[in-house]
Amino acid sequence: MFDIVSFIPRAVVQDIPLLFGSTGESLTEKSGNLNLGIPGVMYVGGISGVIGAFLYEQSLTASGAAMKAFPAVAIPLCASLLGSLIMGLIYCFLTVTLRANQNVTGLALTTFGVGIGNFFGGSLIKLSGSDVPSIALSATSAHFHRALPFAAKLGWFGQIFLSYGFLAYVAVIVSLIAAYVLRHTRVGLHLRSVGESPATADSAGISVSRYKYVATCLGCMIAGLGGLYYVMDYASGVWSNNAFGDRGWLAIALVIFTIWRPNVGVGASVLFGGLYILHMYIPSGMNLAVKELYKMLPYVVTIIVLVLTSMRNKRENHPPASLGLPYFREER
Repeated sequence: MFDIVSFIPRAVVQDIPLLFGSTGESLTEKSGNLNLGIPGVMYVGGISGVIGAFLYEQSLTASGAAMKAFPAVAIPLCASLLGSLIMGLIYCFLTVTLRANQNVTGLALTTFGVGIGNFFGGSLIKLSGSDVPSIALSATSAHFHRALPFAAKLGWFGQIFLSYGFLAYVAVIVSLIAAYVLRHTRVGLHLRSVGESPATADSAGISVSRYKYVATCLGCMIAGLGGLYYVMDYASGVWSNNAFGDRGWLAIALVIFTIWRPNVGVGASVLFGGLYILHMYIPSGMNLAVKELYKMLPYVVTIIVLVLTSMRNKRENHPPASLGLPYFREER
């Protein structure tokens, strides 16, 4: 029988990387930048956190000191944010300052990020002397994966709503804050105006380049946390090269599915996470082809939503007018 109580928590832990990635990409696209490098950014965010955690654990081994909760969380978190920020700055320098093609830059950034992650991941595996092609940071992961102490006493409610690590709740809070800023603040109004018509925003005294830089770099930092969550919480601190799968691309698809609204992403990401693991709960025997068809469901649903929203022909359901287009101030 289909066990909904066990299914929802598994869907949620699948959706958190997607929620981080889609929230970051939504902010980026609202500024008019189409960053197809999100998969690479999430990869770099993950490996940067792994590097920070690995160096911290190695220092404890050398000194014989006990692990403390705050540095065990803060060091990988700061390392992940820094690595993701660097990726955002690279993208902005190429697309905003040098006005390079955003599609090509984003795809190059994905390839670059995966290559960087695999290089440093392979190096850490060799340094650790592991007999398998992976590195385990279980002690650090335990601090990320720690749930609320009273969750187990609340039965199904605690299992569904309170059994996650702190980054899961951070993802929800960040998405709600992002939605509020975009819809109800002057900063959000300026950001949306930059994405819709940068020439008009520029003539109104709004710094187009500054908003694009800040929104894109902040979006990359948020997306990078999705990579950190995947490694430290979902994968229990185990890093393996090329283990992220297509989660980065699913995060980009989720942006379209949510119609560029981060708050809608909270529920939509759970749906995506559920569709992503649905093949594990639907009997299909040994027929692998059927399982692959089930794995297509998130993308099929995105296409259906895209068609339906296009048919409704509402302006708020469409992407920013200048999305993917470089801004040349001299042509204003």
